[in-house]
Amino acid sequence: MSQHAFDEAAQLAAQLLARRWLPRNHALVRRALIDTELWAALNQRLAAVGMRVIDNLYADHICLAMLRPAEVSVFGETGLAANNNLDLPRDGVALLVVLWSLIVLPKRQRQIARADAQDGEAGQGEMFATDKPLPLAASVSPTVSYRSLLADFGNQLGKKMRLDANLKLLERNGFIIRRGEDIAEGPLLDLLLDYETLAPRILDGALADVLARSTDPTVAPLLAKLRQAEQEELPDALDDEPAPQAAVAPQHNQNNENNSES
Repeated sequence: MSQHAFDEAAQLAAQLLARRWLPRNHALVRRALIDTELWAALNQRLAAVGMRVIDNLYADHICLAMLRPAEVSVFGETGLAANNNLDLPRDGVALLVVLWSLIVLPKRQRQIARADAQDGEAGQGEMFATDKPLPLAASVSPTVSYRSLLADFGNQLGKKMRLDANLKLLERNGFIIRRGEDIAEGPLLDLLLDYETLAPRILDGALADVLARSTDPTVAPLLAKLRQAEQEELPDALDDEPAPQAAVAPQHNQNNENNSES
């Protein structure tokens, strides 16, 4: 029986399967992100067992998720209809969304703002501006105070006992990291929840009013600034909105299929 050589694609696939996620600065990950042949070989190896790689430019890690046919085979129709496939309770999912909003929303705005500032400086100081990487997530990702989280959202999230239990579940699944009294972004928080889908629903929906209750000294000012910017852009967007036209089916974007695994 023929056997595949244990090449770089196989090594990287094996490490991802064993560890669930790898940092983008890992030697093989760095190579795969710039080597299209290695990236294609990696995904080919993983597809053979129903898996795919999830990569997000704004995150510091990559991870694995199931392909759609594998999800149907493994979880069945009942599992696919559930709100998650990690056996998180409903209040655990609610806590996950709240923490994603408190951490990822401000982080993303910081990354974009710093990248824009770098582009401006490059344009002023260089005749030909060079592409610069986005700031590392770890350098701009805010932390959430546990005490503030409990005071602001404890009643809605099951009070202290349930909150503590669900925080342990989220930490075990790689969504958050606990640092004493602070809650920080975990490897999967910005990978398995789709920013393009969640952000507008949160900023323009009822959850925005809930998040406005946050008294966290780090996160609350960032969220307030983000909401203010969103409200200032809304009138301009309405003024520039074109006349209604016939509906066109949106193109499928495979890079944004990473919210179903959470």
